[in-house]
Amino acid sequence: MCGRTFLTHLIEELAEEFGVETLPAMPPRYNIAPGQDVLAVRVHPDTGRRGFSLLRWGLVPWWAKDTKSTRPLVMARAETAGKRPAFRDAFRSRRCLMPASGFYEWRRAGSTRQPFVVRRKDRRPFAIAGLWDRWKAPDGSRLESCAVLTTGANEVVAPIHDRMPAILDRADFEAWLDPGREDVDELQGLLRPYPAQALEAYAASTRVNKVEVDDPSCLEPGAEAPADGKQKTLW
Repeated sequence: MCGRTFLTHLIEELAEEFGVETLPAMPPRYNIAPGQDVLAVRVHPDTGRRGFSLLRWGLVPWWAKDTKSTRPLVMARAETAGKRPAFRDAFRSRRCLMPASGFYEWRRAGSTRQPFVVRRKDRRPFAIAGLWDRWKAPDGSRLESCAVLTTGANEVVAPIHDRMPAILDRADFEAWLDPGREDVDELQGLLRPYPAQALEAYAASTRVNKVEVDDPSCLEPGAEAPADGKQKTLW
């Protein structure tokens, strides 16, 4: 599902992984939540070159009347985003990569929300497929925002939740970012469960449940509560 992420890699490592040159100064983030600004990689329409941007996590469609009555859209299902009115324009021409060192997922265990850390075994950063949009206010100010695309869970995530973020293979970055590619079926073919053998998951500290906690303690292993067999959407 992916209601939170973390991004702790050095900027230099991210620049190499995502093929960008211009880097924003930013500290490690251990508990990135919807409503906050997140790092994204987009292709500039004039230069055709990749660059980093900060986008608000929670997409507001360009056609929304205002931001008060429109609920920001945190996630979009890969299977239907290309056809849903809120996402279809962005799916065809405003796609981005959302760099992550890993993400959190929650499993309900009785009255407890048990967080899990999911990351690559080799500890390398990866790219979550995202969509972005630009909303213009009546006063001329603009809000650029984004949503995470999700797909079915692989064997590592399935015991925790039945959905996971759509993590892109590095070989697919160029195709996903290319604004000239508009074939929905072709693009959906890039959004598939990430190979389970490349990922690992472990029960994390419940400190991550609090959005205001953003420090290394979020990644500390925690005591795993027994599952009750029910997966519930918490975001």
